[in-house]
Order: sequence, then C-alpha cells, then structure tokens
Amino acid sequence: MDLRLPRLRRPRPRRALVAAAAVVVLAGAGTWAAVASDDGPPVRRADRVMATDDGVRIDTSYFTSGPEGRRPAVLLGHGFGGSKEDVRAQAEDLARDGYAVLTWSARGFGRSTGKIGLNDPEGEVADVSRLLDWLAEQPEIQLDKDGDPRVGMAGSSYGGAIALLGAGYDDRVDAVAPAITYFDLAEALFPDGVFKKLWAGAFVTSGGGCARFEPELCAMYERVAESGVPDAQARTLLEARSPAAVADRIDVPTLLMQGQTDSLFPLGQADAAARAIRANGAPVKVDWAAGGHDGGDPETDRLHARVRAWFDRYLKDDKSADTGPAFRVTRTGGVDSTDGRTHLRGASADAYPGLRSGERSVRLTGREQRFANPAGANPPAVSALPGIGGSGGLSQLSSLGVGVSLDFPGQHARFESAPVTRDLHVTGSPTVTARVRSTSDDAVLFAKLYDVGPDGRRQVLPSQLVTPVRVEDARAGKDVELTLPAVDHEVRKGHRLRLVLASTDLAYASPAAPATYTVALRSDLTVPTAPGVTTAAAPLPAWVVWLPVAGALVALALLLTARRRTTAPAPDPDLADVPLQITGLSKRYARSADRYAVRDLTFRVEKGQVLGLLGPNGAGKTTTLRMLMGLIKPDDGEIRVFGHAVRPGAPVLSRVGAFVEGAGFLPHLSGRENLELYWAATGRPPEDARLDEALEIAGLGDALARAVRTYSQGMRQRLAIAQAMLGLPDLLILDEPTNGLDPPQIREMREVMIRYAAAGRTVIVSSHLLAEVEQSCTHLVVMDRGRLVQAGPVHDIVGSGDTLLVGTVTPVEEPLAEKVAALPGVESAVRTEEGLLVRLGADGTAPRLIAELVRLEVPVTSVGPHRRLEDAFLTLIGGSA
Repeated sequence: MDLRLPRLRRPRPRRALVAAAAVVVLAGAGTWAAVASDDGPPVRRADRVMATDDGVRIDTSYFTSGPEGRRPAVLLGHGFGGSKEDVRAQAEDLARDGYAVLTWSARGFGRSTGKIGLNDPEGEVADVSRLLDWLAEQPEIQLDKDGDPRVGMAGSSYGGAIALLGAGYDDRVDAVAPAITYFDLAEALFPDGVFKKLWAGAFVTSGGGCARFEPELCAMYERVAESGVPDAQARTLLEARSPAAVADRIDVPTLLMQGQTDSLFPLGQADAAARAIRANGAPVKVDWAAGGHDGGDPETDRLHARVRAWFDRYLKDDKSADTGPAFRVTRTGGVDSTDGRTHLRGASADAYPGLRSGERSVRLTGREQRFANPAGANPPAVSALPGIGGSGGLSQLSSLGVGVSLDFPGQHARFESAPVTRDLHVTGSPTVTARVRSTSDDAVLFAKLYDVGPDGRRQVLPSQLVTPVRVEDARAGKDVELTLPAVDHEVRKGHRLRLVLASTDLAYASPAAPATYTVALRSDLTVPTAPGVTTAAAPLPAWVVWLPVAGALVALALLLTARRRTTAPAPDPDLADVPLQITGLSKRYARSADRYAVRDLTFRVEKGQVLGLLGPNGAGKTTTLRMLMGLIKPDDGEIRVFGHAVRPGAPVLSRVGAFVEGAGFLPHLSGRENLELYWAATGRPPEDARLDEALEIAGLGDALARAVRTYSQGMRQRLAIAQAMLGLPDLLILDEPTNGLDPPQIREMREVMIRYAAAGRTVIVSSHLLAEVEQSCTHLVVMDRGRLVQAGPVHDIVGSGDTLLVGTVTPVEEPLAEKVAALPGVESAVRTEEGLLVRLGADGTAPRLIAELVRLEVPVTSVGPHRRLEDAFLTLIGGSA
C-alpha cells in the first residue's frame, strides 16, 4: 500500500559551496516561447542561463502549462553525453499533466560550461540545490514551507543518478523516479576489482575526451586504463560520486526502473538501491524494463506513464493514482508477424523478491579443469559490446534466441547440468561456489550461465551478461562464491544450463601476463525462481464466444457441399507417394475477370520435407493454403495430395492436418478433453486419433490436465498444433504457427515441426519470421503477387556463406572496407549507406567478426546476424516487401 511519509527534516552537513551558493539569472539570457502541440494545451517554455559563484553557466528550460495556480515541480535530468533537449518531450508531457518542469544541461554538456564531474557533490549535485532555490522563488510552485518547493526528480542513466543524489543531499526533494542508472559507480565500472574498459572508454569518448573532465577524473582514468587494474584511490573517487555514498539519507518514495539488457548498470545496481532505501522506511517499487544501455525496447511510453503516476501519488497527493505493482518485469510475448517487432508483456508481484527468492538447486557436472589466460589476454572472449545498441544489440539478439557469444578453446572451463525436466524460470542472480587456483598471484575470471538447446550446440547467453571476479592470492587455491548476473530468463524443458568460467572478455581488462587457472566446483548451482512473480494470462480470444455457432455453420456447409459434390477426377498412380503436387493453380479475386490472388502456380513437395511458404502481404499464400485444404475452389489448375485431386469434402483431406488462424477451445475443459471432444466430432474411431503420439510431439506435458483458461498464449498455440496433428496426418499445414509466441516458445515450435517431419511426414509452414523459416525448413516456395518466384532447397535459394549487415556511425572508407574484406573468415565486405555488408566464409563467425571490427576501430552501431534468407528474400521480391 502506498503511504506518503512525512519528510525527515534533520540537519545534514552541507558543503560550503552549497551553503553559500547564489543563483544569478544572466541579464538578457532568458527567452520565452509557447510550445504548440496536438496532444493537449500549449506549453510555455522559458530558457535561462544560470550562473554559479564558481563561474559555471548552467543552461536551463522551464516548462509550464494550463491555468495559473501553484503546482508541484519536477527536475528532469538527461543522460550522459546528452543535453536538456533530450528530455524536452517528457518535460512537455509532465507540464500538460500539471507540473512545472525544469530541465538543464549538466556541466560540460549542451550549452552549459564547466568540467564534467560525474555528479560531483561540489559540482553537479550542488547545482541541483541551486535549481531548487530558484524553483522555490517561482510564484506558481507549490511550497511545503518557505524555500521548500514540492518537487520530484527523474531521469535516465546520468540523470537518474543525479535524482538519487539530489534526494540524498537535499531534504527538499520529495520523490524520485530514476531509470537505468547506477547506485555505486565504482562497482559499475570496477566490478569486483575488474576494469570495465570498453564502457569506461565509451564514457570518456561520449564526454568529449579526457580533457573535458575534472582533472582528477581524467588522471584516474588514464592511470587505470594504462595499468588495467583499478586502485583504491580510483574506487574512492567514484564511490564519493555515487548515491551509495548517501544511501542512509535517501528516504523519499522511490520508483526504480532498471534495464534487463544492460552490461553497464545491471539489475544488481537497482537491487542495492532498493534494499538501502527501503531500510530507511521509504516506499520503493522496482521495474525491470526490456531495454538498457545495450539496446532493446526502451519502453519509453510505459515508463513515462509510470513516472507520471508516481509523481501524481507522491507530489499531488492523489491517493487514487495507480503506481503499479511493487515489482514488475517485462517479458517477451512473441513477435508481430506484420512488422517483426517483439511483443512485450508484464509479470508482477506484490512484493519485490530481490535477487535470491525461491532458490532451487541444480547439479552441475564436470571434472576439475585447467585452462590458460593467454599472453596479453588475447584473443579475448566476446559477450556484450558497448555501443552496439538498438535492434542490433547483442543482448537483444540473445533475447530472441540468437547465440552470439564466443569462448575460445583452452581459455575456459565448462560445467553442465542434465536437461531440466520442466520449464525453469530464472529471476534473479544464480550462485555457485568454485575452487580457483592460479600459477599467478591473482586470477581474473568471467562467469557466464548459458541456456543450451536440446541439440547441445545452440547456446544463448541471457542478455549477454557476464560476471567478472578477481581472485587474489590464488596460488594456494581459494573457494569463491560466484554470483552470476541477475536476469529474467526461461529455460525450457529439455534444455541444459552451462556454466562457463573464461579467462578473458573483450569488454574487460584481464592480466596481460600468461597464467594457468585450475577450477573445480564446490557446490551445486543455486537458481532463484521468484515464485511470487506471475505473468497475467492472455485474454480469452473472441472465438471462445462464437465457437459453438461457428461449428454448427461449418458442419452445415460441409453437409451441403457433400450433397453437391461432383465426381472427382481419378487418382494419379504416379503421384501416390507425393504429398503435394500443385499444377497451374489460379484463383481470381471476387467479381474480377483479370485480377488474380494466385496465378499459374506450380510446385511439388516430397515426403520428409519442411517447406516454407514465403511472400510479402498479398502474395497469395493464404489463398493457396485455403485451396489446398479444400476451403475454396480454384478457378484453374489442380491440387493433388498423394495423387488425389483436392476439392471441398474430398476424402483425401483426412490425410491433411491444418492449423490456420488459431483454433477454438472450450476454456472450462482441460487440454486433453478439448482434443478428445474435437476428435469425437470427426466421427472417426478414437484409436485413430493417436492422441498420445501427437501430444508427445507437441510437448505439452502436465499442462494437458489443466483447464484451457489457465493456458498462456504459447500453450494454446501448442494445443492447436496438437489438434492439427491428431491422427498424425501425412501432410501438416501450419499458417503463422508462431504468432503470439515468445522466443523460447518459437524455438519449441521449431523443434515440433522438425520432429514431426523426421518420421517421413511433410510439413508446410507459412511464416513472416524469416530467421525461423531458415532454421526449421528444408525447402522454400517464394511467392509474389500470386506467382511463383522461386522454389527449391533452402541452401540453394540462400546461397553458401553468411551475410551480416554491420551498421556504422559514419560511412566506412574504402581502405577500411578492404581491411575488413581481408580478415580471416571473411569472403567480402561491401560498403553500403548503412555501413558494411560482410559475407562470411565457412570458417567465419559473427562473434569473431565483431571482435575484429572492434580491433580495427570500426564505429559499429549494430550487427545483424542470420540475415541470409532475408537478403535472398528481399532480392527475389524486389520492392514488394
């Protein structure tokens, strides 16, 4: 329950600079403008430059809207490397919602002067107090008392940290809502004493270079970057600029929003903040969002709405404001077949579970292992790469089931579990104890926990996160508890967990001196499952209501069709073993003599094939499938299944199973009862259903005994596939079978199709997910505008090798492209408007390419692996996509 706590007005030691600070509005520096918008009333914006007594000028913007009258205020900070303009849209929205909003460019950014202090208490934090002083003097600001404005602070990353620091240093801050930020900057950049070199370098680069920082920060960075080892002085310097330094002073309602795809500020940073602030007696809620500094969906609209509700509750005292659950985590809910975007859905709990809730023990096997830390720590393993964000971010690819990590032989130890016997949802930080021995004084290891598919080869590193650990005095051997990265990830039944301890990682500094590490496990893996976190069940679809009526109408239509049936053409004995032969098939649009949905289509499908039917919207795929299932009649040509002509009600259709646009189930019945009822309605003998075999292939397990209303969307989809497989038809037709499924469910569906065809049966699948088609199908038929474009084996259509699109910040010059083309494992590298189109050879891999691109200082922003079929598809259909 939300409770507004009385503010604790206790004396705090204030810096002399803060106490003596005066705010000066420079003459002639203030400008006013009205911001027009279609989203609500106009917003008034006033730009001012405020001068501090140490000569720094802070560029600000002040937003208000609506009628006169006092209102709460919001201070809105920006991310590192940005400026006040980055948060303008959110500021305008908050102003329309009844707040006075003040944005500013932090020291060294935008038009503000001064050196970057990484939220120095005597610099950036003192500036916050000056801004609060100014707000207290504005006639439209609601005051708690003289000089004390009712104010909240929000912001992302750098701006989120200043919100927490503002609450710790100034009692006048009443509520905060920081996002994807740090609680302890020293631990973020020097986790367990290991230097996070790529992210630290990105900080310096995006800040404009070392000279733009306070001298002591620049000296610290150069010292640590040279040695590769953070010293005590460096840690102390960053700790003093961290909210953790004033953890006991942050006692205001706090909404913590942290990104799951974030190797810079991982979920553990929000966990430390939540525990500290709750210990002070303040309300705290935690939200694990989909995005982060490594890319992914930032969920901007949802998080901004939650910030507004938070401030409505704690600044406006609106007790009806819904501030959301105590804990929420975003989970992948499938991929939209029309645009390829990932659907997101939330899971929640009434209490924040932390990172160790509902722990389960998983046994890992593996002998004691020896491996090398190579000289110069080269070549390094690859996990996350700073700067490769957006849709091409490695963490985003891993969330979609694409394994892009790289561990070199002889440079890591590996321990593995048995296949899990039921789905295992990891929510939090797994832990394990290992015995570590080194030929050097100190050892640096990188721990990562993979989700390994049933084939034992395909592995995914959730969110591309690793845990670095420095083991001091390791010559004699030492037991070390390893805390793996906090993630929210589902390990599907039949998958394994694989613990890898590597000696190198591209994103971190490792000892340059060669050494040999020896590692053995001392405990089982402990996995947190957060049982109190539940995902809302997908709403019942509309077909549940009209299913009985639709069933009666379908039965009547079949009866009438049967009565009108004409004599079927004789079977073709030469095609008796051919699952499908389509010849000269055409279908005109209704009431059109010359416009065709399908025109002169011819192709053939053999036993054991998984055929992908591809084409842009309007290509005629669904029309073709409907004619194949006997739902509509062609205008010309014929379809033969095992030599028999297909027409409505044809007996040969009993050898065809189909899943098209979902299936109807009675929600109060169990999955098994629904399937038995469906089969009984066909009038065929119960023993012909081969129910158990179909269910084993579909992999529904114990869920069959539960009512369908309790099923997730993925379980409903698999039940529908099981229904299509009843009787084990020789030809199975699936139209968009992965709609509404999350990536693990999509992988499971892929395995279902492959298993079904492995027994000599045939599967035809229509899908927009080209990567899935490429992995699951043996053959392709590509259609465009109703006509056949190409048909044949996948490898013939796609071609050999692998093509990757490498996005870059700036165009790549020809000499650099030639260097990339000359890399081992690269067949060619062609410059494009977006960057480079790189074709890999048989021995080339995406992770090795990424490592080489970083070494060559290619300004990479995204990498799109597994685009081979997409490239071929777009080439075949031209502009139709």
